[in-house]
Amino acid sequence: MTWDPHAVPAQDGRTAVITGGNAGIGYHVAEQLARAGAHVVLAGRSAERTRTALAALRASVPGASAAEVRLDLADLHSVRHAAEQLAAAGPVDLLVNNAGVTSSGARAETAQGFELMFGTNHLGHFALTLLLAPALGPDSRVVSLGSLTHARARLDFDDLQSRDGYRSMAVYGRSKLAVLLFAAELDRRLRASGSTVRSVAAHPGWAVQGLTPARPPLWEPGAFAALRSAPLALLAQGKDRGAWPVVRAATDPGAVGGQYFGPRGPGSLKGPPAVQVTAGSARDRVAAARLWAVSEELTGVSWAG
Repeated sequence: MTWDPHAVPAQDGRTAVITGGNAGIGYHVAEQLARAGAHVVLAGRSAERTRTALAALRASVPGASAAEVRLDLADLHSVRHAAEQLAAAGPVDLLVNNAGVTSSGARAETAQGFELMFGTNHLGHFALTLLLAPALGPDSRVVSLGSLTHARARLDFDDLQSRDGYRSMAVYGRSKLAVLLFAAELDRRLRASGSTVRSVAAHPGWAVQGLTPARPPLWEPGAFAALRSAPLALLAQGKDRGAWPVVRAATDPGAVGGQYFGPRGPGSLKGPPAVQVTAGSARDRVAAARLWAVSEELTGVSWAG
């Protein structure tokens, strides 16, 4: 089908929870879903930044239905508390697992002692999704945010916490490979249980803040930032367009569980969203099942599907 990001299918009556919805791609996912009529819940660690994002959202989408919930994916206690709040508020129709740590410099850890990027990007979302599973309606979707970096990554089950030879970019890629393995395994488990909930994934290509339109008071690019980012427009796009594959994964009526969406331009760096194929490492069923079992053990959260 021809997907028009400016004519997203109506989402009236649907509740969308977006982790990291208070900044970057997550904010623009929230904005685009709100413009389509969804009630959006911005789940973020910083209450101040989330309030700023809500102000920008309501200015950009007058009459938008929006709320907030505090969520720190690097702390499983916060994940449990947020899941309880979200479940108590009613059904969740769209769960967009967008938030993530992209770089940590030196190795750092979550509140429970997991390596920060693996613990936040994968384990935090793993726990949140399983805890919210009972609150997902029959036509719900779980959208996991991947990255092009997953294609060069390999999981080392003997060193999932990256204690040996830590390199930030490599660890980020491994965390995103884990995210995509989880998304695929979740889809398989949903189908096996007879559920109609869909697990899909997406990646934003190369999305640059400096090419992103202003959203005051959240984001107001200065002239220098615009000039510095202008040459990148040949290969990259703004965060608003980086949100398009995520929004398509969340709302395309024809989307099938297990699909993966990304920009269809050269190198999948920019352009309108299209169905793509993950790297073979992300389609390894044995690794996915093993990662799921390890993730249950580490988080203390089990699948009840």
